[in-house]
Amino acid sequence: MVLSGPQGVRKRPGMYIGSTGSPGFIHLLYEVLDNGVDECLAGYANTIVIRLTREEDIDVAEIGDNGRGIPVDIIPKVGKPALEVILTSLHSGAKFENKAYQVSGGLHGVGLTVVNALSEYTEVTVRKNGKLYRQRFSRGTVSTPLEELGSAEGTGTVIKFKPDKEIFSARSFDTIQLTERLRDLAYLNPGLKIILIDEREEPKKQTEYYSKDGLLDFLAHMRGTREAISKPITMVRQQDHTKVDIILQYVNSYNEDLLSFVNKIKTAEGGTHVTGFHAALTRAITTYNQKIAKKQKSIALEGEDTREGLVAIISVMMQNPEFEGQTKEKLGNVTIKNIVENTLYQEMLRYLEENPEQAGKIMEKVYTAAEARESARRARELARKKGLFEGAVLPGKLADCTESDPEKSEIFIVEGESAAGSSKQARDRFYQAILPLRGKILNIEKATEEKIFGNATLHTMVTAFGTGIKEGFNADSVRYKKIILLTDADVDGSHIRTLLLTFFYRFMRPLIERGYVYIGQPPLYKVTKGREVKYAYTDKELDEIMKGYDGKATVQRYKGLGEMNPEQLWETTMDPKNRVLKRITIGDAELANTMFTILMGLDVEQRRHFIEEHASEVKFLDV
Repeated sequence: MVLSGPQGVRKRPGMYIGSTGSPGFIHLLYEVLDNGVDECLAGYANTIVIRLTREEDIDVAEIGDNGRGIPVDIIPKVGKPALEVILTSLHSGAKFENKAYQVSGGLHGVGLTVVNALSEYTEVTVRKNGKLYRQRFSRGTVSTPLEELGSAEGTGTVIKFKPDKEIFSARSFDTIQLTERLRDLAYLNPGLKIILIDEREEPKKQTEYYSKDGLLDFLAHMRGTREAISKPITMVRQQDHTKVDIILQYVNSYNEDLLSFVNKIKTAEGGTHVTGFHAALTRAITTYNQKIAKKQKSIALEGEDTREGLVAIISVMMQNPEFEGQTKEKLGNVTIKNIVENTLYQEMLRYLEENPEQAGKIMEKVYTAAEARESARRARELARKKGLFEGAVLPGKLADCTESDPEKSEIFIVEGESAAGSSKQARDRFYQAILPLRGKILNIEKATEEKIFGNATLHTMVTAFGTGIKEGFNADSVRYKKIILLTDADVDGSHIRTLLLTFFYRFMRPLIERGYVYIGQPPLYKVTKGREVKYAYTDKELDEIMKGYDGKATVQRYKGLGEMNPEQLWETTMDPKNRVLKRITIGDAELANTMFTILMGLDVEQRRHFIEEHASEVKFLDV
């Protein structure tokens, strides 16, 4: 049997939205949102309103815009309203043939069909031609015919949908990801107002996203309070139906922060436009260094030297973008590489020639990066000679497991003597290893590679994993496919966890991408009523338990892992039957990069604001 249309989508949802977990769940919202953004790009809309509610135990989204409104006229060939065809037939939208949109961020004629197919219900309300229309759908099929409800002022579309629990394992929209997406869209579409109304919990929250100066505001947001080394450099080129916008700036940082977009959609994995950007930047700066720069270094410059401390945004608008996968994370069009490369090379070289003072500051930053790279290389060679990161000898601090199969093995990274003692006694020695960390854990965000390769704590960890590091890194050699960060449930524990995650993100990202890295969640409270003992992992859980006891129970607040005896630690935190783990995913690499920069960078005020804004949104998953 061959399934087509909505039933085919329901049979293989991963082909259209990537997964049926949290990323795919929020992808439905993005598909509807992109329709409103496309109306903005076409010059017909300037406001989008998103309303999040909860029905039973799953989130529901309603997205409205003041664009032209989805067409409701009868299509003669099929005898159905255009709205019904768009919601129930693949490749039926105006985007598929570039009729209504010169450029588009949606799934080219399948977006709304996919949302409808994977939703328990979808309700579409349209204001058009002075009238108000409504039609309802369920799991890709029509529930009610198109109704004319009366007169209406203005134009626009409102789409409300409830994701189908038969399809999705996720139940809620990730607030942090959504916030970043809306912020990006506001910066990329100056003049567009996006209003998010979150009614899922009391009190409801309303947030407005708006930017007047677009990419210039975006760059300032990315830069934060990091010291600027150069002024912002902007470049724009229109070629046929393709437009390239680039803005970049050098700041006092060791890392590159680059965001790339195609038709306002973030390409988290980059693609040909990013490849062209990197090639052109290296060529422009090396050309300037060889021919024009007054001060030159004998060290040969490499691409990574030109990108250290770079903050940049690439935004490409084009017809028929080709992505690797429907979720649009990597651009594949070959022609765009040449357009971006030519644009950046010519404009960057011209800027350096015409602005010698700025050019001098940029080149000094590049020279410093080259010298640091050479120092780091020497440090790595020394570390390899001493066998600090490689070799068959495991660190003495490691309490290894007897199981040798990485698929069945897991390692807990713990901090402190008492936590190490309890966890070693609590573990199942057959498949659970314990690695206690002692000494200062380095802040990778603020450290040069030379310091990183001289840090004993990191030596111990890398050797235990068996992966090597930098050029010698090999994720296939990992000795444990569950690496669990187990720290105290307090501020110090959160700080240590963030330091470790920063290291993984910068130097062992494939371990995160493969799903090997987890955060263990010890309980916050022990509740005792007579002989009955219960554990609460959040304040909300504690409230629920206390309600069941009418508030008459003894509560113990755990400040550290060492306060639990081995039996309690096993039962609550290490036993796979009961424990609570959070798998760390890259999902959105730029979001992770932004969070690490905020949490571990120099901007204290920005970090404080982020923590205050998002502290209540932390959630943990059972694994």
